[in-house]
Amino acid sequence: MNEILFFGLNQNPILIKNEPNSITKPIQFKFENENENENENENENENENENENENENENENENENENENENEKQIKQISTGNYSIIFLFENGKAIEYLRYPNPNPNQNPSKIQIEENIQKVSVGYENEAILTKERNVFAKGYDINPKNTNEFINISSLIEDTNDRIIQDIVSGYNSIYLLTSNQNVYGIGLNHYGQLGFDSKKLPKTRKPILMMKNVSKIFSGNSSRHVFLLNSNQELFGCGWNKQGQLGLRKSRKQYWKIKKLTKIQNIPKGKIIDIQCGYFHSIMLIENENQNPKRKLYSTGRHGYNGLGKNEYTYEFTEMKSSLFENDDNIFDFSVGNVHNLILTSNSKLIVFGRNYFGELGTGDTNEQLIPIQIELPKLRFNEDISNYHVLCGDNKSFLYYSPFLYSFSNLEEDLIKLFERKEFCNISFKTKNGEIIEAHKLILKYRLKDENEIEKLQEIISNKSIKESNQIFEMIYSNNSKINPKLYSEIKEIINSNEKIEETIKRIYLNENENENEKDFIIERKEKQYKFPKLILIMRSELYRGMFLSVTKITLIKLQIIVN
Repeated sequence: MNEILFFGLNQNPILIKNEPNSITKPIQFKFENENENENENENENENENENENENENENENENENENENENEKQIKQISTGNYSIIFLFENGKAIEYLRYPNPNPNQNPSKIQIEENIQKVSVGYENEAILTKERNVFAKGYDINPKNTNEFINISSLIEDTNDRIIQDIVSGYNSIYLLTSNQNVYGIGLNHYGQLGFDSKKLPKTRKPILMMKNVSKIFSGNSSRHVFLLNSNQELFGCGWNKQGQLGLRKSRKQYWKIKKLTKIQNIPKGKIIDIQCGYFHSIMLIENENQNPKRKLYSTGRHGYNGLGKNEYTYEFTEMKSSLFENDDNIFDFSVGNVHNLILTSNSKLIVFGRNYFGELGTGDTNEQLIPIQIELPKLRFNEDISNYHVLCGDNKSFLYYSPFLYSFSNLEEDLIKLFERKEFCNISFKTKNGEIIEAHKLILKYRLKDENEIEKLQEIISNKSIKESNQIFEMIYSNNSKINPKLYSEIKEIINSNEKIEETIKRIYLNENENENEKDFIIERKEKQYKFPKLILIMRSELYRGMFLSVTKITLIKLQIIVN
C-alpha cells in the first residue's frame, strides 16, 4: 500500500475529490483506483474465507503474485511543480496530474507514454524531465518544445558530444533543466533570463539545445520554482548562478548590483563539513551540512529573504547562516527536508515534521492559513509504516506538500548500479543461487569474494537466499553491492553479519584490479599502452567505459583507449 500524506492547494489539478480547495491538515492521499481495489480485495477475502481449505498451494502462489503486483504499484518518487505533478512507481511507470487548462482535463491522472522504464522524474515550474534506466532524458514544456508542449522529446540526444550522452542525474528549475552526464559534465537547457544557465542572458535568453555549463561536477541543486542553480564539484567547492536579488545564492554582495549572476561564481564562506543537499526556493536557499565534529552532526544553513528562510529576522541574508531552533537541538538529526516556492518542510530522525514559510493554501499543515516566520512542529496522523523513518520523504511543491513512504528512493553511484546489472548478464557470471521457489539468480563470484567478510560466507548467503522470494533475493544482492541498508532494513539485519560493510564499492574494484594473485581466467583482458601491458578482469568489459574510465586512471595513472561498451 502507498503511504502518502497531502496538504495545501487541492485544485488545478484536483488531487483529492470531495475535499476543500485548501487542505490545511495532512490527510491520506489515495489514487482513485486504490479505493476500488480495496473494495475488490474485501470481496476477494470474503470468497477466500468461504473456500479457505481448498487448494492451499494455489492460494499461496496467488498471494505471492499479489504481493509482487502490489510492490510494483509502490511509490518510488513524487515530483511537483506549478503546472503538473508526477507519481513514479517502482515498476518504472509513472502518471501525471496536469493543471487546467490541459488537453484532457477530465483524464487526470494520465499515464506517461514513454517506452523506456523510468528511473527518476523532475518537475519544474512549467516543464518536466524524465531520466530512464537506459540513461536517456525525455522532457517537455514550452521552453523545450513550443510546437507541442505536451510531447516528450529526447533532449539527451541533442548533446553535441555523442560520447557525453549517458545521463547520470537530472534536476529541473524554473523552466530550466540541468543534466549531469556520466563524465561529470553538466548541461543546461531551457530558460536563461536570469543567467541560470551560466551565460549572459542578453546574448542567450533561452536555448532548446543542451549547452555545456561546467565540468567535474558531482551534484546539481535547484528547485521547481528556482531561477538559480548550484553546482558542487568533486572537491566540495560550490558554484552558483542565476537570480540573486534576495541573496538566494549566498553571495555576500549588494543586491542592487548582483540581481543576476550571469556566470558560475564560486560561493565563499561555506560552513565546514560535507554538503549533503541544497534545496532552492523562489526567494531563498537552504543547505544541509554534515560534520562529524558537531552535535548534532547535521545542521541547516539558509540564505535569502527573511521569513521564508527560517531565520526569523526582518532582513535579507546574503550568505548561508545557521538555522537555530530548539526543535533541532539535543540528538535530533535532520533526515530529510524540502523547499518549495516560499514554504519549507523538515523531517527529523525523531519523526518530527517541522514547517515554516508561506501558508496561503494550508501548505504548512498547521490547520490554518497563517504564515509562520520561524519553524514550528505540526502533528501528524498515525503513519502506517513506523518501523523506519528513513523510508519517509518530504516534498514541497509550488503551493502544496507531501509526506510519503518510499523504501525505493535511493540512488546508486554509476558503478554500483552497473555492478548490480551483472546479475542480469548470465554470460559473465560463474556462481548460482537458488531461491525458495526454485528460481536461479546468477552472480559473479569474484565480486562476492571481496564484498563478503570471508569466502566461506558464500555458503551462508546461499542458505539465506534459499528461504527468500526472488524479489527479496535481488534486494539482498543489491544491499551487498551497495552497503545500502535502506533498500530493505529487515532483510539487511539478516545479512549484515556476513557483509564487509567497511569497504566501498570503489575500493572493492581497485582490490580486484591490483590483486596479482587472481586466477588468470579472471584477468583475460589486456590493454597495450606505450609498450606496456595492463591486465584487467573480464568483469569490467560489461560496464560502460564512461563510468569506469576515471577509476582506471586513478589505478594505472595512464590514459586508456576509450571502449564503446554499453550495458543494454
